[in-house]
Amino acid sequence: MCYQNRTTSFAIDSSQLFRPRALADPDYVDALVGSAGADVVEGALLFRTDRIAAFAAAEAKLTKALSSVPDHARGHMWLGLVDIFTKRAAEGIAECEHALALDRNLASARAMVGYGKIFLDRADETEAHIAEALRLSPRDTLAYIWMSIAGDAKNHLGRWEQAVEWFRRAIEANRNYPTVYFNLAAALALLCRLDEAPSAVRAGLALNPAFSIARARAARMARSDNPTYLAQLEPIFEGMRKAGVPEQ
Repeated sequence: MCYQNRTTSFAIDSSQLFRPRALADPDYVDALVGSAGADVVEGALLFRTDRIAAFAAAEAKLTKALSSVPDHARGHMWLGLVDIFTKRAAEGIAECEHALALDRNLASARAMVGYGKIFLDRADETEAHIAEALRLSPRDTLAYIWMSIAGDAKNHLGRWEQAVEWFRRAIEANRNYPTVYFNLAAALALLCRLDEAPSAVRAGLALNPAFSIARARAARMARSDNPTYLAQLEPIFEGMRKAGVPEQ
């Protein structure tokens, strides 16, 4: 399976997924983009065993949708996120910036630009993008994800106290997002706050019992080959280990 060219054949035969007549319907295209977004989320949150298949399915749907409606801002944003999750962060950022050119108020695209920069050793730029997304849509239903991204960037920079602050904000906004608890646990453990870290792990496992360091490592290392990004992962995994996240 190859991600280098959007015309490459996928394991899933995208040409058979959707009828041309249906693609002429803007509402159907919106549904197609929404379905692709669900694939991306499931792959990103490790809810699917085969993450690559989830991202490939999303890319097939988005390529099909955008062939019918090229100026679909959310379609470009989700395609950008697929790129970011599959070692194409620079291309993903460009897709999200294109989405913003089409809809300057698409706050999620602004946040995803910041997310992509983590994988390019530019995590120090992420917080500004998250702050702008929150300015654009302070009550957004996805704000908890953006806050978690800001915390993730701080973890990569080794700024554990700031990471904890962002993760706490994310949890306050939505207590049902499992990933943030494991990242919070890592930051707390690295601050030697081992009285607090295990409770964060328990909360995360209650939401996603299958989470493990091995699965997190495989997923995160699959997102970028940047040597600084990869090196920054090791303290985070060590923090998770100290906090009591299962190894396998």
